[in-house]
Amino acid sequence: MNFYLGIDFGTSGARAIAIDRQRNIIDTQQANFGNIPSHQLVQTWQDTLFELITQIPVKVRENIQAIAINGTSSTVLLCDAVGKPITEPLLYNDSRGQEVLERVKAIAPDNHVVISATSSLAKLIWWSEQPYFKQAHYFLHQADWLAYLLHGKLGISDYHNALKLGYDVDNLCYPQWLQDLPFSYLYPQVLTPGAYVGMLTKTNCQRLKLPPNCIVKLGTTDSIAAFLASGANQPGEAVTSLGSTLVLKLLSRTKVTAAEFGIYSHKIGNLWLTGGASNTGGAVLQHFFSNEQLEQLSRQIDPDLASSLEYYPLIQPGDRFPINDPNLPPQLEPRPQEPVEFLHGLLEGISRIEETGYQKLQSLGADRLTRVYTAGGGAKNLAWQKIRQRHLKVSVTSAKYTEAAYGTALLAAKQSVMSLLQ
Repeated sequence: MNFYLGIDFGTSGARAIAIDRQRNIIDTQQANFGNIPSHQLVQTWQDTLFELITQIPVKVRENIQAIAINGTSSTVLLCDAVGKPITEPLLYNDSRGQEVLERVKAIAPDNHVVISATSSLAKLIWWSEQPYFKQAHYFLHQADWLAYLLHGKLGISDYHNALKLGYDVDNLCYPQWLQDLPFSYLYPQVLTPGAYVGMLTKTNCQRLKLPPNCIVKLGTTDSIAAFLASGANQPGEAVTSLGSTLVLKLLSRTKVTAAEFGIYSHKIGNLWLTGGASNTGGAVLQHFFSNEQLEQLSRQIDPDLASSLEYYPLIQPGDRFPINDPNLPPQLEPRPQEPVEFLHGLLEGISRIEETGYQKLQSLGADRLTRVYTAGGGAKNLAWQKIRQRHLKVSVTSAKYTEAAYGTALLAAKQSVMSLLQ
């Protein structure tokens, strides 16, 4: 029996899912690391990676043929010559790139995805002005670095993670304007998601009780992995990931890019996965309510009745999509005394942002929305699902498989990301 392992690293935890050739889930493991200090992130990620694998039953591990890892988009690390991070990683929503955004605008073409305070390139340019930058030998994404811990090869990425660095997915190369920058030697080599990278190191095979022929494949970003898990494969089908943030992905025959709205497109075969990510989402809900409260209060909401509260739910100022404004203020007032009403307003507000996002994608040329699959922790909330369906006016269902780790396991089992849409 051959098994395939997908590992998903998010902002507050990680999950590993092993599947067989028939796409059945054989084993699932998860680890939560919550809000940890930034200086502990790297060690926590490393420890979690190996702990997750060792928690998988030995009989399963001994038959794992391939492993792939996804990470959060634009979560990046600056590493030395032996792959050791020289400073704390910058997370997907770190907006210190705002300080160098004018430099980014001067370098990049108009309307480019990198023109964002949270883009990988903005973070790299910000890093280039720090005194420790001269120690850097590699600029890696979260998924790149975690995979390196398994296969031992530095400086390799996939073109989903590399998009916000400025990689040209149309021509599959770094554009000349990016190659001309003085730190271009730091860029990773970019290959197709799902491509073979290398064998698991001998040390890891022995330590983790994995077979000596186990290989590591290139992964993807967390939101694309969730899309792959859903089974959506036709133009017009979309996946909304209701995790810590709100991520929209619409499969389209047309590439849509609009940096001024935080919109970008990923390449998948001959189609484009167009969308954006908002800072609203589950993190806002969990800021005010426990999981138990969310479940209990949601059951008391009438989803057919619209809330009168006009919220734009954010924990702190700034959003990326459908409004790309690092200073956008949260709108959480007035706050009713009844917690059910407050939660109803929050769910309505997030649903309104989702509606606006899909409308924006279609107005810019993406295929007409026909169906929405839901992934992430929020997929279990039936009241929220009905509220969202009222806003979107198309079928909204929970995907059979909602975990990004499952989509990454599919990637490990296939030849490439393209084959998953065939």
